[in-house]
Amino acid sequence: FNPATDIKFSLPGDTRVDLGVYDVAGRLVRTLVSGNMTAGLQSERWDGRDESGLNVASGVYFARLRVGDKTSIKPMALVR
Repeated sequence: FNPATDIKFSLPGDTRVDLGVYDVAGRLVRTLVSGNMTAGLQSERWDGRDESGLNVASGVYFARLRVGDKTSIKPMALVR
């Protein structure tokens, strides 16, 4: 993706959600969601920036979604 990507997911009910972007070394690059969300289809945008607002380098990153006791990890490739 370039310059941004939408991370889409569905929630079966109102629940706590943690969605973060991690680099290949497993370091947290950016927290997109950390809190309660409502049921239904959701979408969060990542603009290729870290927590400080700086552009990250091209490469592979991972979106990690935690909902309750379930975790889903999806790769993303950023090309600048």
